[in-house]
Amino acid sequence: MTPRTALLLPAASAALILGCTMAGAGAPPPGVTRTYYVAADEVEWDYAPSGTNRITGGPFGAMESFVTAQGPDRIGKVYRKSVFREYTDETFTQLKPRPAEWQHLGVLGPLLRGAVGDTIVVMFRNHTTYPASMHPHGVFYTKNSEGAGSSDGTNGADTADDAVPPGGGYRYVWPIPERAGPSHGEPSTALWMYHSHVNEELDVNAGLMGPLIVTRRDAARADGTPNDVDRELVVAFYEFDENFSRHLETNIKAYAGKPASVNRAELFFWTPFGGSNFKESMNGFLYGNLDGLTMTQGERVRWYLLASTNFEVHAPHWHGNTVIANHMRTDVTSLTTMGMLVADMVPDNPGTWLFHCHVNVHQNGGMIAQYTVRPAGETAAGGGR
Repeated sequence: MTPRTALLLPAASAALILGCTMAGAGAPPPGVTRTYYVAADEVEWDYAPSGTNRITGGPFGAMESFVTAQGPDRIGKVYRKSVFREYTDETFTQLKPRPAEWQHLGVLGPLLRGAVGDTIVVMFRNHTTYPASMHPHGVFYTKNSEGAGSSDGTNGADTADDAVPPGGGYRYVWPIPERAGPSHGEPSTALWMYHSHVNEELDVNAGLMGPLIVTRRDAARADGTPNDVDRELVVAFYEFDENFSRHLETNIKAYAGKPASVNRAELFFWTPFGGSNFKESMNGFLYGNLDGLTMTQGERVRWYLLASTNFEVHAPHWHGNTVIANHMRTDVTSLTTMGMLVADMVPDNPGTWLFHCHVNVHQNGGMIAQYTVRPAGETAAGGGR
């Protein structure tokens, strides 16, 4: 692969951007460059791979069937989607295996992370059938690594990052300055996200979104993880409006029983067809089909919560245990559109507990999962899902 390459910042400029954490007596050692190989791939995604409601332990009822059952003018629970996936190197021939502790990310792209003072480099390849990009939140970027286009006076090389064509590649460079890390009084990490921004509505509904975590420099291990946390979990309260995805026509033709019977004028949540395409998911899963939210009693667990681009107001609720979020102990917190939240938990109550959105229409639509707290001393194989 020979991707088109973003201009690198001069060393002096980069040092200024990274600020006081990179200078002065007794400063931490210089940051490192963390390189990721990420492609936008098209996949067939199953929102409920068990074929059951794993919260009730039984078959889908009437409400669940409304958003999961295939029919003459219904797509069902399997859709063509686009997702960010990590590869092992610049050839983009071998997927990098997702570690067991991060399998719960589901439809989300790979976790990108670094410490304040580091630089994230993403070697991007677009394997989809439409232009795509990678736009980050929080970190530093120049116009040639913004991953989004507008009438901003730029041209030439500064616009090559805006919309990478099918089969094309690009090198994004994102330094991590002090202002991308947690502020005074916050936990040792800050949560951000990245997503495609060519047509943000269509791209994000297609599935092109992922998490980015920044660790305070003096709290970072060599791999960038926070040294005061035992377990990290990322959950996106991800409302997919499949009516406004890049793949709507493909999904109608592939999965509707009688594609010609689909009324394209019904692309709204208050119509039968449009409503069936609203997927109130958690990491791309409905009705308890999200696995991997496991931990052990007494661990220091950090939850990272995200929301996406639609008309979203969520109320994440943990049964059985409490968290500290926004300097308050609680078991219900809030997320708005494109919201990002860090919540810390030290679970003291073993068992399998509900974790869901407390907005009724979202919970009823599938935004409900479970998390498992193993008793202290129990091995990872001894419990959980």
